[in-house]
Amino acid sequence: MRMMVDTIKVFLIFMACTLFFYFSLVWLNEEYQNYHRYDEPEGKSIKVSGMLQTTSNTTINMVDRLILFYREGE
Repeated sequence: MRMMVDTIKVFLIFMACTLFFYFSLVWLNEEYQNYHRYDEPEGKSIKVSGMLQTTSNTTINMVDRLILFYREGE
C-alpha cells in the first residue's frame, strides 16, 4: 500500500511539472506571437544591407564580404 501511495505522489508531481512546462511554453508563444520583428525601424536608421564602400570608393562584392565574415568571425 505504501509503494502505491509513493507511486501516485511521483505521478502527480510529474504531471504538475509537465503541465507547468506546457503552459509556460504556451504563454511564451502567445507573448511573442504578435511581436513584429520585420517592421521598419523608427527614428534615424540607415540601411546596412547595401554594397559596402571602402575609403578608396571601391565597392566590395559579396564574395569578399563572405571572406571577411569568415575571417573576422562576426
